[in-house]
Amino acid sequence: MREVKLRNKQEVMKFGESLAKEMCPGDVLALVGELGTGKTTLTKAIAKGLGITELITSPTFTIVKEYTSGRLPMFHFDVYRLESGAQLTAVGGEDYFHAGGVCIVEWADKVAEILPDDTKVIFLEYGKEEGERIYRCTF
Repeated sequence: MREVKLRNKQEVMKFGESLAKEMCPGDVLALVGELGTGKTTLTKAIAKGLGITELITSPTFTIVKEYTSGRLPMFHFDVYRLESGAQLTAVGGEDYFHAGGVCIVEWADKVAEILPDDTKVIFLEYGKEEGERIYRCTF
């Protein structure tokens, strides 16, 4: 597992934009971390790197939001309110994994049992300094 230490929001943005350049159709990125560790901030950075021009907001109440203005579609999930992968399946969430875009799943540990085997995972943690984040990446 690779560890990345980011000292501030600017470094998070740079990391996310760089990551976006490597993303391919069908990629699923699972974000796991406590409230406030920056899952949505990282998602915004990835969206910027994909060239998405729409305003990125957390889909907490809609579960998934679609963004199509970039070089790849991005499907942004927030599954915080779900209790299992079965609930995501019931609302058609798995269909997005094969829709030719990039899926980013916040709170992915809640639905881990239905994520594709090749899902890339980032565990987001608070660092020691204010604003610092530690990303533990499985890729």
